[in-house]
Amino acid sequence: MSTSHAPAPRQATGFRPGPLDTLLLAAPVAIALEVWHAPPVWVFLTSALAIIPLAGLMGRATEELSETLGAGAGGLLNATFGNAAELILALMALRQGESMYPLVKASLTGSIIGNILLVLGLSALVGGIRHPRQVFNTTAAGMGSTLLALACIGLIVPTLFFYLSVSAPNAAESATLVSLSEEIAGVLAGAYLLNLLFSLRTHAHLYEGAGTESAPAEPHTPGWGRPTALVVLLVATGAVAVMSEFLVSSVESAAAALGMKPVFVGVIVVAVIGNAAEHSTAVLMAWKNKMDLALHVAIGSSIQIALFVAPTLVFASMLLGHGQSLDLHFTRMEVLALVASVGVLALVTQDGESNWLEGALLLAVYLIFALAFYHLPEGA
Repeated sequence: MSTSHAPAPRQATGFRPGPLDTLLLAAPVAIALEVWHAPPVWVFLTSALAIIPLAGLMGRATEELSETLGAGAGGLLNATFGNAAELILALMALRQGESMYPLVKASLTGSIIGNILLVLGLSALVGGIRHPRQVFNTTAAGMGSTLLALACIGLIVPTLFFYLSVSAPNAAESATLVSLSEEIAGVLAGAYLLNLLFSLRTHAHLYEGAGTESAPAEPHTPGWGRPTALVVLLVATGAVAVMSEFLVSSVESAAAALGMKPVFVGVIVVAVIGNAAEHSTAVLMAWKNKMDLALHVAIGSSIQIALFVAPTLVFASMLLGHGQSLDLHFTRMEVLALVASVGVLALVTQDGESNWLEGALLLAVYLIFALAFYHLPEGA
């Protein structure tokens, strides 16, 4: 799926199925299982598999539309729909009520952690196996790392406020935390608009032609066309919403049956499902020796999660009329993993090159965090 700054590389034209597209067969299976009231774990698994290729179709349709709309409108469309699958999945969870708040918040931190450690790790590992030394633009990568660190501060402050200022959790303290989260969401939304201005207007040159130094540009080939791309985008979006509804409705029962805690499901399972298509794009670019684009996918998507998806979910929870709107107070383990991941990103990108060992170690760190979240006690 595309990211918030520039259109992702073009995919194969037409409706030629790719490896992930075969998972579309899981969608009718999920519908049948839901209608027949099958065990929730099977509904969860099939709907999760169906979301992966549907998210990929949304990304490809967005790219096709972006190319027909011009640089400005196309960039805005990519910025808006870059993480649409994750946003839809989280919105479906929000509709279920406050009991889903921990899952929604865990999916936010999980997406950022996954983009940095899992996506970048797989990209460096796969690309490094084929190309012993891959280089990328240190200026763009360093700036992206800095923007992401600044963006994540807004997600960390409410948690720090809770543990440093709240003496004993009560209704008044909870209301203060919610108000602080809503105010920070407003600041993050404003920062997102500035990010769009920066990436699409004042500094658009930093995001043009990423990766062209490491590999020759691919020839332009005709795409789907605007009407076809629009139909694909609308149908895929609706299908993602339906599959997300099935997944969210079955997630609690499925998690209990599989022995998984809500925070693990949000940080690892849901985050990987929503980002799988985007992960494949980054790995493919690294395999083609376009590490700039792989970095762009990982960092750009993370920035969009922090500056766009998170405040959108806070505002959506306010409109849904629940007893309490969504706050940005995360578990201590989530904050620790987030800070460590952003720090690792800065270290990995400072020398302007990557290799397969760096990728393997990034994946090892992700696995360590996954194990920690799996064993994390309830309410920790």
